Amino acid sequence: MSEEKLSGAELVVRSLEYMNISTIFGLPGGAILPAYDPLYDSPIRHILARHEQGSGHMAEGYAQATGELGVVIATSGPGATNLITPLTNALMDSTPLLAITGQVASEAIGNDAFQEAYTVGLTMAATKHNYLITSAEEIPQVLLEAKHIATTGRPGPVLVDIPKDILNQKVEWIEPKLIEMPGYKPTLEPNPKMISQAAELIKQSKKPILYVGGGIIHSKANQELFELATKFKIPVVTTLMGRGAFPDGNELCFEMPGMHGNYTATTSIQKSDLLIAIGVRFDDRVTANPKFFAQNAKVIHADIDPAEIGKIREPEVPIVGDAKSVITGLIEKLADTDLNTSDWLNELNQMKKEYPLSYNQEEKGPLKVPFVLEELQKLADDDAIVVSGVGQHQMWISQHWNFTSPNTWLNSGGLGTMGYSLPAAIGAKAAYPDRQILALDGDGCFQMTCQELITASTENIPIKIVVFNNGNHGMVRQWQKIFYKNRFSASELTHHTPDYVALAESMGATGLRMIEKSDVKKVFEKMLEIDDKPVLVECIVDPEDMVFPMVPAGGSNDVVILNEDDLKKL
Repeated sequence: MSEEKLSGAELVVRSLEYMNISTIFGLPGGAILPAYDPLYDSPIRHILARHEQGSGHMAEGYAQATGELGVVIATSGPGATNLITPLTNALMDSTPLLAITGQVASEAIGNDAFQEAYTVGLTMAATKHNYLITSAEEIPQVLLEAKHIATTGRPGPVLVDIPKDILNQKVEWIEPKLIEMPGYKPTLEPNPKMISQAAELIKQSKKPILYVGGGIIHSKANQELFELATKFKIPVVTTLMGRGAFPDGNELCFEMPGMHGNYTATTSIQKSDLLIAIGVRFDDRVTANPKFFAQNAKVIHADIDPAEIGKIREPEVPIVGDAKSVITGLIEKLADTDLNTSDWLNELNQMKKEYPLSYNQEEKGPLKVPFVLEELQKLADDDAIVVSGVGQHQMWISQHWNFTSPNTWLNSGGLGTMGYSLPAAIGAKAAYPDRQILALDGDGCFQMTCQELITASTENIPIKIVVFNNGNHGMVRQWQKIFYKNRFSASELTHHTPDYVALAESMGATGLRMIEKSDVKKVFEKMLEIDDKPVLVECIVDPEDMVFPMVPAGGSNDVVILNEDDLKKL
C-alpha cells in the first residue's frame, strides 16, 4: 500500500524535521504561505521577525553561536530580496545557512507577476549554491543536499526557491539519501607532502607566527591549535573572525592584527620569518597593501577553500584541507622538534609592554567605550556570548574584551553589515536560552534593525543590549576627521533622537541609561539582574573618541598610527 501523499509544503516541514531542525526564523507572505500551514502543527519553533533582513541575521547568529545550520524562510519578491544582505554576509563569513523562499507559480515565472523576483539569479553571487524546485518530489532530496553543501567544506549559505504551485502539489514522501554530488568534493585531508614541507619550514624558522582565523572555529580545531602553539612555543595572532580560537591571556596570544589590531600583533607579522596561516584568507583589513605585507616571511597557507590559496599572497607551501586535519598533521610531523622561539617571544613581549592598548577614562569626563566594556566583562558570565555591530565599537570590543573560547564572539566581519547585532543576538539566545547573550551595538547600527527588539519581547527572548550612543556614525566620522579635514558630511545622528529608553519600553523591553562613570557598575548590575524580558542600556559615550591603533586602508602595516599625535606626522 502506497504512503499517503503529501503537499510540497508538508514535505518542506517534514524534511526540516527529518534533518533535526528545531528552530527557524522567518516572515510569511503569499508565495510561501502554504508552508506555514503544516508548520502550525510542527514541533519546530518558528520565530517571527519584523523584517526579512532581521530573520536572516537571526539565522546567522544561531549558526555562528552553535556551529550548526541556521534556517530562514521568506516569501517571494521583496521577501527574497531582503535576504540578500544576510546571505552575502553569511557567504563572506562562511556561515552555514539554509534559506527557503517562496516563488510565484511556475506558469507565472517570467511574467512580472505580483511579488515576482528572479531569486535564483539575484542570489547566485550571494550564495554557495542555490536551487529552483520544479517538482514537489525533489524537495526532501534537495533540502538534504542543501544542508550538506551549507555545512561541509567551507560553510556558507544555500538558497532553495520553491514556486507556490509546487508547494501545493501532492506527491509521496521519498526518504532522501546523500549520494555523490558531481562537482562538489571538498578536500578534507591535506596532502602529506605539503604537511612535510610545512613542518620543515617551521623547523627552520626563528620567528614563526601562527596567523589563524575563522577556519579554526568552523573546523572545531581550537584544541589542536592550542596543542600546536603551546607544544612548540609559537606565538599566535587571530583575525577578527578568529577571536576566541586561541585564548586571550595565554602567554602566546598576541590577539588581533590589522587595520585596528594592536601594535604587537600587526608588527609581529611584519617582523616574522614564517607565517603559518591557517583558516584565513589574507583579508585586506589585515594585510593593508599586500605588497608591503610580511615581506620578510615565507608563507604556509592552509585553507579548506582552494580558491583562497594564492589569491592575495603566493605561499611557499600551499595546503588544501580541513584546519583540524592540517594541524594534527603538523603536530605529528614536528613530533619531538625543539623549536627555540624564546628570543622571538621576548622581543614580542617587550613590544607589548612598550605599545599597550590604552585609553583615558576621566573621573568626570565622558564615557569611553573601552572602559565600559572592561567594566561589563567583570560582571558578565564567563561563557557569555558577545554579539557586535559594525564600526568603532566592534573594533574596541575585539581589542578590549578577553575571548577565551570559540563561538563566543559573533560579528559581521567580511561584509561589515550594520544592523547585524540585535537580530543575531536573538538567534544566539534562541539557540542557548540559558546563556547570557550581550548585543553590544552602536547607535547607527541599532537604528537599522531596532524593530527586531519587538521580536525579542514577543518571542520571550531576553537578550541584553548595550547601545553605545555617540550621536554619529562613529567610524565614518573618524575617517572624515582624519582624511576629510573635519568635514562631517551626513555622519551626524544626534544624541537625543530617538529616546532609547522610551523606545525600549515601547517595544516591551526594559530601558536603562548610563551617562557618567559612577553609573556604569550599578546600571550593568541592574541589567544583568533582569531575566524575564529584553533589557536595553543606552550608554552615552564621547563623540570625539577615535579607535587606535590604525593602519590607513591601502597603507603599509609598517606604519601604525598609535594616537592622534601620530596623525600629525602623516
